[in-house]
Amino acid sequence: QVQLVESGGGLVQAGGSLRLSCAASRSIFTINAMGWYRQAPGKQRELVATFTSGSTTNYADSVKGRFTISRDNAKNTVYLQMNSLKPEDTAVYYCNAERSGMDYWGKGTLVTVSS
Repeated sequence: QVQLVESGGGLVQAGGSLRLSCAASRSIFTINAMGWYRQAPGKQRELVATFTSGSTTNYADSVKGRFTISRDNAKNTVYLQMNSLKPEDTAVYYCNAERSGMDYWGKGTLVTVSS
């Protein structure tokens, strides 16, 4: 199993920045894919940014050039640096990990971007 704990959400004005953190309960070397999803009110959960197959990254078109996913292997932590935030980025952000065919989710952290 993998436990995931997110942190770093909050309220920020449009144009501002936030950095989210996701700490995993085990070495991320044992995890096949790890990343961030988000769910806005009344909408489906969507991919934001992920690591797959080692260091390959994948971003949603809506965040390319503004968000950066990174990781600290020693801390078993994945980060999401979010710059130039927009009101439409408002959502609950969830950390996800896939290991041995199983999906694991954190409880989420709320990001609110005011206009």
